Amino acid sequence: MGIPSCKTPVYLLEKNENRLYIKREDLLPFSFGGNKARKAALFLQDIKKKNADYIVTYGSGSSNHGRIIANMAVSEGFPCMIISPQEASDNTYNRKMMEYFGAKIIECPVTEVHDTIEQKLAELCQEGWNPYFIMGGGHGNIGTEAYVQCYEEIREYEEQRQLHFDYIFHASGTGTTQAGLICGQLLHQDDRKIVGISIARKNPYGKKVVCDSVKEYLSDVSTDELEEKIIFLDQYTGSGYGKENQKIEKTIEESLRKYGIPMDTTYTGKAFWGMKEYLKEKKVTDSNVLFLHTGGTPLFFEYLKGKHYD
Repeated sequence: MGIPSCKTPVYLLEKNENRLYIKREDLLPFSFGGNKARKAALFLQDIKKKNADYIVTYGSGSSNHGRIIANMAVSEGFPCMIISPQEASDNTYNRKMMEYFGAKIIECPVTEVHDTIEQKLAELCQEGWNPYFIMGGGHGNIGTEAYVQCYEEIREYEEQRQLHFDYIFHASGTGTTQAGLICGQLLHQDDRKIVGISIARKNPYGKKVVCDSVKEYLSDVSTDELEEKIIFLDQYTGSGYGKENQKIEKTIEESLRKYGIPMDTTYTGKAFWGMKEYLKEKKVTDSNVLFLHTGGTPLFFEYLKGKHYD
């Protein structure tokens, strides 16, 4: 039992002004994969260690995290509750799968999320359960550790191929994926740029969340060092979380036609478009660039559902 773990493949996607590689986290072998599956594997270990018997988490209707935690819970025989903000509880494929996996979804206004979580955890304790709460997106040291481990995989690939990635790009949401990569970089003192493309949050808050996560994991790191290391770009968020624009749509369609790789408007499509814009704006050339595909395949079909082609 448990979530299967494996090293995800890295391969060269194209050679143009730069050499663009991709690491396919979406191919992790559990519930459509992605960064949330990598984190969930570590959360499951902690859940069993603490003898918890009820899983509670937070996520919107579009949440890959919510889907994967609900899938993990049902596969392991745990009841699951997901607190979801009414303002972002669309009936997406992810939401339908949360329901299919038997998760109990509690909707409330986003301003009441914190109190609702505390109330439900207290109720479960009173009923005799030993609940385990996972922050939205798998936030916290366990989520960060998952991407310290991923960073080690990247370094192993570099060593095997005798190359060095000058840039690592990825979609940055709740911040622990980026924090884990940066912690890995700091632990090895590697010279590269790790660039988080924000999917919704704006600076300075977005960067601060990543900074706080790194400091929680590496208590002796200096603020000045982090100020230089954390690149959190908020100019490619479009209209906000889950919102698309024509450039993101074009990126998604081109990536499937050209590479056979599905992306989505909420996370990876936005990040891939942002990466290409950044490289062009900064006039980056002759560099090894790695794009971390953090998953979200069901959201690609969500995008496709609204399209009509002759």
